[in-house]
Amino acid sequence: MILVLAMLLDATLGEPSWLWSRIPHPAVVMGRMINWLDNSLNTGAFLRSKGVMLVLLLVAAALLLGWGLTQLGPVAEVLCAAIMIAQRSLVDHVSAVADALRRSLPEGRQTVAHIVSRDCSNMTTSQVTRAAIESASENLGDGVIAPLFWFAIAGLPGLLIYKMINTADSMIGYRTARYAEFGWASARFDDLLNLVPSRLTGLIIAALSGQMHDWPAIAADARSHRSPNAGWPEAAMARALNVALAGPRSYDGKMQQLAWVNGTARQDSGPEDIDDAVNMLWKAWGLALIVAIAFATAQTLL
Repeated sequence: MILVLAMLLDATLGEPSWLWSRIPHPAVVMGRMINWLDNSLNTGAFLRSKGVMLVLLLVAAALLLGWGLTQLGPVAEVLCAAIMIAQRSLVDHVSAVADALRRSLPEGRQTVAHIVSRDCSNMTTSQVTRAAIESASENLGDGVIAPLFWFAIAGLPGLLIYKMINTADSMIGYRTARYAEFGWASARFDDLLNLVPSRLTGLIIAALSGQMHDWPAIAADARSHRSPNAGWPEAAMARALNVALAGPRSYDGKMQQLAWVNGTARQDSGPEDIDDAVNMLWKAWGLALIVAIAFATAQTLL
C-alpha cells in the first residue's frame, strides 16, 4: 500500500516549488554527493577502480539511508517514495513543450531545451516534437517504471540505490576524456538496473496501444539504438503514435547520423503527437497503479 499511496501523492502534487525552493531536493543532495566524490576520486591513476569505489560508496549510502528511513514508519516511506517517482513532473515538462509549440516554434525550441541535451536552436517543429516524445518515452522508463520496479523488489533501499546510480550515470556516465574510465562503473551499473524496467516499459506501451503484434520490429529498433535500454520504450512509443523517432540530430554543434526508430512511419509530427504521448504516460501510470494495488492486496491477504 505504501507504493500505491506514493504514486497517488506524486500524481497529485508532483514537485511543489514552494517546498523545493526552501530546501534542497533529494536529487540535488545526491548530485552534490556525487560531485564531491568526483572531485575527490577522479584524479591520478586507476580511474576505473576508483569509479567502482564511487559506486560502492553510493550503494552503501543509499542502503543505510533507506534502512534508516524505513525505521521512521510508513508515512516517511510514502513521502520518500513519492519524491523519487517522477510521473507528474514528467507529464508537466513534456506537456509544456506541446503548449509552447502551439504558441510559436521559438518557444517550443526553448522549452524542449530544458529536457534534452541536444542542440535545439535550429530545430523544426517535427524535431522539437520528436525530442519531447523521446524524452517522455525514456523518462517513463527510468523516472517512473524503474523506481516502482525497484521499490517492489527491494523496498525503499532498492529505490534509493536505483536513484543514486541513475543520478551518477547522468552526471559522470559519459564517454568523454574525463569520464570514460571513472564513469564506466556508474554507466554499466545503471544499464544493469534498467535492463528489466526498460523492456517492461516497452511491453506496457505496446500492450496498451495494441502493438504487441509488432514486438519483433520494436525489439529490432531497440537493439539498434545507441542506448542498450532507452530504445525499448522509444520504439514502442513510436509505433503507438505511428511516428518516426530518433534519426539525425546535433550535439555540441556536430551533426550525428543516428538510426531512425520506426523510420518508415510519418516524420511530420507536431504538438498533437506530444499530447498523445502524454496520454500514453498516464495510461502506463494507470496500469502500474492497478498492478501496485493488486500487489498490495495480495500481500494483505497473505
